[in-house]
Amino acid sequence: MSTDNRDLSRLSINQETVRQLSIPELAEGVTALGITGIGLWRAPVQEYGVEAAAKLVRDAGLTVTSLCRGGFFTASDPDERKAALADNRTAIDEAATLGTDTLVLVSGGLPAGDRDIAAARERVADAIAELAPYAGERGVRLAIEPLHPMYASDRCVVSTLGQALGIAERFPVEQVGVVVDTYHIWWDDQVAAQIARAGAGGRIASFQLADWVTPLPEGVLLGRGQLGDGSIDLRWYREQVDATGFGGPIEVEIFNPRLWEKDGAVALAEIAERYREHVL
Repeated sequence: MSTDNRDLSRLSINQETVRQLSIPELAEGVTALGITGIGLWRAPVQEYGVEAAAKLVRDAGLTVTSLCRGGFFTASDPDERKAALADNRTAIDEAATLGTDTLVLVSGGLPAGDRDIAAARERVADAIAELAPYAGERGVRLAIEPLHPMYASDRCVVSTLGQALGIAERFPVEQVGVVVDTYHIWWDDQVAAQIARAGAGGRIASFQLADWVTPLPEGVLLGRGQLGDGSIDLRWYREQVDATGFGGPIEVEIFNPRLWEKDGAVALAEIAERYREHVL
């Protein structure tokens, strides 16, 4: 196995990719490989303690490249909407405490019995309009993540990078950007033009990698593949994003039980090798 860590300078490991590791174990594992970026999730951070997690990360010399997740803005019930906005303000505060400038947003699906997906997308935009100024004050950028269309009904009514940009571009660039996640957008024949559009506007807030493998598992959430195991030309995506001038972190975010069953250090080393082989 290669011991050259210089080409890992942009690599970030999302916490859910190796969820078998605690936050201290994750910090230790990535540091051992020379990786300096991690993406964190709210639930395990809250369990560990937001301030404690922030201190641990700082002391380890690591950068938090993103916090997942905010969003779920599509409720039409006023009380549910109010609760969602309050939770997202808390998420913005947590991101600021952790020292990351990127809060990833998953927009939310259709409320029960609702079939008006266009109106649901507008509620997403309305919520972001309320939150974006506060996020800007806290030094946090809201990053709209389009999810694959199979999630549109229950998880995310924003399905394409073009749709995400259509919302993001209504707001100041320093307040709202988009996530380019290979798993969710690889199927889109407009994706090259939309990546260029996002880059030209300075809207790429996060670049995430996972592969597409079939057959998908029941429930589909845990079907993200290890780099190189599936159908996505990951290097092509890295080249497209790089061509826009984006030089930020490349975050590996994989939800896969087989990867979680492995020893955490082994899984991290495998990800680093696959990144070298299929992304660089």
